[in-house]
Amino acid sequence: MSPTSRSAVRIRQLQERRDRAAALFEQGLSQSEVARRMGVTTATACRWQHAWKKKGSAGLRLLGRLGRRPELTDTQREKLSAAMLEGALARGFSTDLWTLPRIAELIDRMFAVRYHPGHVWRVMQRLGWSLQRPTTRARERDEEAIASWRRRDWPRLKKGAER
Repeated sequence: MSPTSRSAVRIRQLQERRDRAAALFEQGLSQSEVARRMGVTTATACRWQHAWKKKGSAGLRLLGRLGRRPELTDTQREKLSAAMLEGALARGFSTDLWTLPRIAELIDRMFAVRYHPGHVWRVMQRLGWSLQRPTTRARERDEEAIASWRRRDWPRLKKGAER
């Protein structure tokens, strides 16, 4: 089952629950009784009853989606993907490596929308981007100096740690 169809099923289930609550309110049951029967908090039953009194069953209609609306539009996501394909260097970063904080900064620069770097990953997944790690070592890496350090300094430091 795709995420979209799971979401549609969940929305339908939630709407059916609200419809049952509306029927219970029509029967004259109290908020606390509706809450108990529906397995929700009394605060939720209170909100439902208020909406039901105001607009009837239509007041308990879901808006068709769960959760917060995405901050970026489809067009903005396409522009973001195109900008990222140009590379981080082309966008003013010191290396060509995209990181979540850099992408969050790019989104802020391009669209004035702030994302926490930890949430940028969801945007990247939606764009079809995947996590990748650099396979090469730093250009500045000096293999001879490393080997020399391992032969000369590491044994001395290792012995000093055992004392």
